[in-house]
Amino acid sequence: MTTHAELASELLKLGAATLGESGARAMRDRITPVWSGAEIAAPAYTVRCSPGDNLAVHVAVSHAPEDHALVVDVGDLRELGYWGEVLTTAAEARGITGLVIDGGVRDVRALKAHGFPVFATTVALRGATKDLPGAVNVPIRCGGVPVVRGDWVVGDADGVVVVPGAEIHPVLVAARDRADKEEGMFKALRKGTTTIRLLGLDPRLIRKGDH
Repeated sequence: MTTHAELASELLKLGAATLGESGARAMRDRITPVWSGAEIAAPAYTVRCSPGDNLAVHVAVSHAPEDHALVVDVGDLRELGYWGEVLTTAAEARGITGLVIDGGVRDVRALKAHGFPVFATTVALRGATKDLPGAVNVPIRCGGVPVVRGDWVVGDADGVVVVPGAEIHPVLVAARDRADKEEGMFKALRKGTTTIRLLGLDPRLIRKGDH
């Protein structure tokens, strides 16, 4: 039986792009790593904030299980720093492995120094309030994608995808097949073939100018 660590490692190795072409759900491209090299593969612990407020995030940090990533919907007010170094330090102490937020964060230099993977919509200086209702461990939408606890989030330089918990196996099988097929293509290309031939493309559709 595959362990949590083995599954996370394989998902990271396959990568968000391959998984996104193999049945995983791609988040909107507004959600990107806030520091170069950030990577994440973990089960989701979901958070819904009132716009402009991050009380629910603080509650989630104190309740989320180890080895989970927080996945946060802040509504339509994204241009605030809902997360920073204080919450990062608290999350690390609780064994939380990363953050995906459809909103802003701050203290980027500190987040990189911690090595804490964060994927966010923007970087924003002004902070959020901490006194409005919210929810944790409920179905949400983040980056235009539905997320429930137990889904896996995978993020790297290409973006973030969600692998539904009930579809982990078929997505993995499809992603492995795609990765194997691409490896075969790489070998063929290095030997001199073309993408036109490999992909069965029709070059007659492209007009060529005079030399």
